[in-house]
Amino acid sequence: MTSDEQSAEGGAQPPLLRVINQDATPEEVAALVAVFSALGSAGGTPPKRPRSAWSNPARSLRRTHRHGEAAWRASGLPR
Repeated sequence: MTSDEQSAEGGAQPPLLRVINQDATPEEVAALVAVFSALGSAGGTPPKRPRSAWSNPARSLRRTHRHGEAAWRASGLPR
């Protein structure tokens, strides 16, 4: 019984990968399976990039002014 007959009878799904080239070596098929499985396992959400201190909404909150030597320089830098 072929896989097409099994899927027609119900229940069994067709194969996800079908080798068309009869000259394919087992190593070539294994390489293709490895590539496709690596692509499929990359799912999920990508890691979050850290938020820049300049775009942090907390910067818009009013804070006390720094005082002392070089306070003007420190006033423009994010905390």
